[in-house]
Amino acid sequence: MKKYSSLYKTELLENILPFWMKFSKDETHGGYFTCLSKEGEVFDTDKFIWLQGRGVWMFSMLYNNLEPRQEWLDYAQHGADFLQKYGQAADGTWYFSLTREGKPLVQPYNIFSDCFATQAFGQLYRATQKAEYAELARNTFYSILKRRENPKRNWSKAVSGTRPLKNFALPMILCNLSLEIEHLLPADVVEKLIRECIDEVMEVFYDAKSGLILENVTPEGQFSDSFEGRLLNPGHAIEAMWFIMDLGERLKDSSLIEKAKQLTLRTLEYAWDEKYGGIFYFMDVKNKPVQQLEWDQKLWWVHIETIIALLKGYLHTGDERCWEWFEKVHDWTWKHFPEHEFGEWYGYLSRNGEPLLTLKGGKWKGCYHIPRGLYQSWKTLEKIYLLETVEK
Repeated sequence: MKKYSSLYKTELLENILPFWMKFSKDETHGGYFTCLSKEGEVFDTDKFIWLQGRGVWMFSMLYNNLEPRQEWLDYAQHGADFLQKYGQAADGTWYFSLTREGKPLVQPYNIFSDCFATQAFGQLYRATQKAEYAELARNTFYSILKRRENPKRNWSKAVSGTRPLKNFALPMILCNLSLEIEHLLPADVVEKLIRECIDEVMEVFYDAKSGLILENVTPEGQFSDSFEGRLLNPGHAIEAMWFIMDLGERLKDSSLIEKAKQLTLRTLEYAWDEKYGGIFYFMDVKNKPVQQLEWDQKLWWVHIETIIALLKGYLHTGDERCWEWFEKVHDWTWKHFPEHEFGEWYGYLSRNGEPLLTLKGGKWKGCYHIPRGLYQSWKTLEKIYLLETVEK
């Protein structure tokens, strides 16, 4: 147990964080570069709001929860200043991407830009106690709630009314976001949102026939026999399960935790590649061909999120299957993703585990899933060790 805890701690503090602090900070225009090569060189200077917000959140969270290092707060503040200056459209929503200098590139069609901005400023407020950050986080959060039924607004490609579907990603994120900024919201708002999110994730998107979480359902919560309706995103489903476990812990609801653990195991059993190992990126609930040509790739975030869920499942329930799967996923993950010559992890692997892209960061991969996962895993392993020590 201690060897795993030490490994995750060391990887976070001595490999992952130093890589981003060394290569990502744009000293000239502010914010962070995220398109980084294997060696840490910047290969594109566009700035993506998701990843700007995630970087601010990551270093603010570590400052708040791990150690108040000034260098971490300075790094978070650097990204927040850029976001605050350039990130919002006139109506208060957040763009998807900007030029290096901060000029808008892509309209605020993507509600997850708002979600990660909310996380960022919610954590930064905890670190600085600056009221402007609390107000920014709150205002953005309430804007998200207003847009829940139509998150893309007039930028949606779908023809209205033909095959309306709602997507799993937003209720999943809101499970986590509700706890992230709980300190800024009235208790009744938080409680109502938590209950709604739990119902959406565990009931509406749950397909009883397969025992799996669907990525899209009809507005009434029904199955749609279409490409989108049959789609499974195992990483999304498993990531959501550790969010649900955290909510179950907060609510002291052991049955909710048990159900989330069972869903984690069910999803992993379905999505594990028996031939090459690792977890498939996309699948079809009826085992039909999927639209996504990258369906069999092995992605960094899917594997690290699965490790978190398995460890939390083991912590809360003691189910040995969680620990057995943890060791299996851990071994495959650490064999294929880390790259220790220059630091950080590869993000995109082929089905058999070879790097497809040698980049360490890009449009979607930034300083978030891996450091968050290492931190969560390290701290959960410590709790497991302490619990087992006490029991002995």
